[in-house]
Amino acid sequence: MPGNDLTRLRIALTTFFALDGFIFAGWVVRIPSIKEQTGASASALGLALLGVSAGAVITMMFTGRLCRRFGSHPVTVILGVLLSFSVALPPLSHSALTLGAVLLVFGMAYGGINVAFNSAAVDLVRALRRPVMPSFHAAFSLGGMIGAGLGGLVAGALSPTRHLLGLTAVGLIVTALAGRTLLRHRPPTPPENASHQQPAPRRMDNRTRGLVITFGLIALCTAYGEGALADWSALHLEQDLDATPGVAAIGYSCFALAMTVGRLTGTQLLERLGQTRTLVSGGTTAAVGMLLGALAPSLWAALLGFVITGLGLANLFPVAIERAGALAGPDGVAVASTLGYGGMLLGPPAIGFMADWFSLPAALTSVAALAALATVIAFTTRRAAAGSHPAPPVS
Repeated sequence: MPGNDLTRLRIALTTFFALDGFIFAGWVVRIPSIKEQTGASASALGLALLGVSAGAVITMMFTGRLCRRFGSHPVTVILGVLLSFSVALPPLSHSALTLGAVLLVFGMAYGGINVAFNSAAVDLVRALRRPVMPSFHAAFSLGGMIGAGLGGLVAGALSPTRHLLGLTAVGLIVTALAGRTLLRHRPPTPPENASHQQPAPRRMDNRTRGLVITFGLIALCTAYGEGALADWSALHLEQDLDATPGVAAIGYSCFALAMTVGRLTGTQLLERLGQTRTLVSGGTTAAVGMLLGALAPSLWAALLGFVITGLGLANLFPVAIERAGALAGPDGVAVASTLGYGGMLLGPPAIGFMADWFSLPAALTSVAALAALATVIAFTTRRAAAGSHPAPPVS
C-alpha cells in the first residue's frame, strides 16, 4: 500500500480513537444530571452504570470474530455510528431500570469499537513497521480530556439532552468523514520484500492463547490503576492530606495529563528501548510513583507520585494490546481488551473494600503491587513472546 494511503489510514484511525474518548468523557460528566433526572439512589445508579460494563464485556469477545469475518474497517465504522446514536439515549430514560437498559446498548457500542479500531491499528502498525500504537491511545486520552473539559463548560448552559445530542451530531459527522477512508481501503499488509517481516497473526492454539492471556494480564494490571486513580485519587488527597476539593480534583488531572504525554512520546520510547524494556521500565516507574502517591506525607509529593505513575503506566496497555493483536489478530485484541477492561472494573471496588479493611493509602498501594506484577510478567515471558512473534525492526 502506498505511503500516502498509510498516512490517511493512520489519521482516520487516530480520529476514531479521539472520538471514542471524547464521547465517553462527554457522557461521564453528565452522570450527576442523569442521576437527578431519573431520581435514582446511589446504589440504583451504581447498578445502572454496570450496564456499560456488561455491554462492553458482552460484545468485546464476539467483535473479534466480526472483524475476522467482515474486516476491522467496516466494523469500526458501523460501531462508530452506533456509539454516536447510543450516547443520546441516557437523557431519555426516567428510571434506573431504563437507564441501565440504554447503558447496556451504549456499553456494547463502546466495547465493540475498542476491539475493532485496536485491531485495525495493529494491522497498520505491522504495515508501517514502526511502534506507533501509543500514539493512537494518546489520541483517546486527548479526546477524553477535551470531552470532559467541554462537558464541564456547557454543563450549566445545556441540558443533558441537548449536550448528548450534540455529541451524537459530532460523532456522526466525524464517523462519516473518517469512515470514508477506512471503507475505501482494506487493512494494510507489510511490504512483501521487508526483511525480518513479522509473521501474520494466526488462530489461537494453546501456546498462543497463553501468551495472549499473558499480555491481557499486563493490560489488566494497567487498567486497574487507571480505574482506581479515577475514582479514589481525589478522595485520598482530600481525606488523607487535607486538600481542598478543588485541589483534590487536580490529582487525577495530573495523572491523566502525564499518561497523555507518556503516550505521545511512546513511539520514540519503544524505538529506543524495545517492547520488553518499555514494559519493564514502565511498570517499575509506575510502582515507585504509586508508592509515593499513596504514602507521601505531603500533598505536592503525592501529586508528583501521580505524575510518575501516569508516565509509567502510559504505554503498558497499548503495547500489551498490540502484542496480543500481533499474535492472534482481532481475537487476540478481544481477549486482551476484555481482561484489561476487567481490571478497570475491578480496581475501584477492590480499593473500596481494602480501604474499609485497612486504610485508603494502604489500599492504593495495590496499584503499585499490580504495576510491579506487570513488570515481572513482562520480564519472565520475554523470551517466549519474542520467540513466538519477533518484534519488527525499526526502519
